[in-house]
Amino acid sequence: MHLVPPDRAHQRAIDEHTVCDAIAGIGDRRHVRAWAERFALLADPGRLSLLLAVHRAGPIAVSDLALATGIRDTSVSQALRLLRASGAVQAIKDGRIVRYSLRDPEIAGLLEALSVGDRTSTSE
Repeated sequence: MHLVPPDRAHQRAIDEHTVCDAIAGIGDRRHVRAWAERFALLADPGRLSLLLAVHRAGPIAVSDLALATGIRDTSVSQALRLLRASGAVQAIKDGRIVRYSLRDPEIAGLLEALSVGDRTSTSE
C-alpha cells in the first residue's frame, strides 16, 4: 500500500490495490479543494443561472442579466462580485457599461456539459 499516508498505514485494507487506485483517483488535495470551490459556486441556483446566461450570451451587462434571469439588479451585482473574486467571470468595461464574460475555462466546460445535457434531454 505504497500510496497510503503514514498516519493511516496501520489501518487494515481488504484490497490494497483498490485502496491505492482510490487514492490515486483522488489525487492532489489542493486540486480537490479547487474543484469543491467551483462546485460551491455552481450550487446556488441564482449564481448558476447567471453563469449559464454569461456562458451563452456573454459579454453581457448586469441589467441584461437581471432581465434574463429574473434576479434583481442589486442581487446580480452582488453575485457577480463573488463570481469575479473567485475568478469565474471577468468584467470588461465598454464605455460606461460593464459587461461580464466567463474567465474560468474549466467552469465553461462544466456549463457547456450542462447545456448539452439540457438540449439532449428536451429533444427526447
